[in-house]
Amino acid sequence: MTLRVLWAPTALGVVGLVLDDQGRVLLVRHSYNPGWRLPGGGVGRGEPPAQAVLRELQEEVGLAGGLADFVSLHSRGAGWVTMVVALYRVTGGAVNFHPNLEIREICFADPRHPPEGTTPATLRRLAEFTGAVTPSPYW
Repeated sequence: MTLRVLWAPTALGVVGLVLDDQGRVLLVRHSYNPGWRLPGGGVGRGEPPAQAVLRELQEEVGLAGGLADFVSLHSRGAGWVTMVVALYRVTGGAVNFHPNLEIREICFADPRHPPEGTTPATLRRLAEFTGAVTPSPYW
């Protein structure tokens, strides 16, 4: 272990691009962050990222079932921590959402025409998904 781990730690997160049978993407509004964004969360110690995204989606929006296919890996700075975010395309699941302490509201939106208030990072991921822009390694 090097000292770099102590002053420049890395955290792994997962985000789900959840699609319904009409090709719309699931967006959420958190209780603690403004704007519409893709759902996701942290990866537990030793937890495979593909399992983490399905777990997070089950906890946050009541996702049952579904397959998670890896799409891309991104990085962003968050204070002194480097966040590495794994994006997964999730299909075949059913959402049974009830507002909770973390997620207040959800919507399924056309990825080419997301609702007003969608966060810049989410807009970039949706533009990449639809082929409107070249994928970026940065979140």
